[in-house]
Amino acid sequence: MILKTNHPPQPAPLSRREDLLVRVGAMRDKEAFIELFHYFAPRIKSYLLKHGADESTAEEIAQNTMITVWEKAHNYSPAKAAASTWIFTIARNKRIDALRKQKFVEVNSDSPALAQAAAAEPQESYADEQTIEKLSAALKGLPEEQSRLVRMAFFEDHSHQEIAEKTKLPLGTVKSRLRLALEKLRRALGMVQK
Repeated sequence: MILKTNHPPQPAPLSRREDLLVRVGAMRDKEAFIELFHYFAPRIKSYLLKHGADESTAEEIAQNTMITVWEKAHNYSPAKAAASTWIFTIARNKRIDALRKQKFVEVNSDSPALAQAAAAEPQESYADEQTIEKLSAALKGLPEEQSRLVRMAFFEDHSHQEIAEKTKLPLGTVKSRLRLALEKLRRALGMVQK
């Protein structure tokens, strides 16, 4: 026997985190956001580390995810998804965006070929005076921040991590700037493959 009532079905009560997220979206409730941040940021970082992100990248994506949560919380609907599902979807999308930006070949600064090419005395490594002049001009043509990182990586033989520590830059920033610098050097030296 089925009982019929004239009352519409009641929505399920919101979980604590769904309630917090609704409060952030509706009232820009900073206390609710802080609680969400303390709960989700470490979990997002852990998720990213388990999926191959390095420490610096995981931290950066977790921070960006929580910024997006703050900015987009008004779009959240508890009827469509749990708070954790909604937030982790943002984190996954941020991770995908970060991977798309990395359309490059990872350069290992410890590679013997690169170490030889970046010897302290370029004149001894290159027989061709024209190449030496091109390399010198290309290095001078780099922005100072990139030139400094190239010198530290290839002339002073510092690892990316050491450079990040010495310059107080995030590891991801060091790697990005080195990649950009190497690409500019390749173009300047006519080493870009088509």
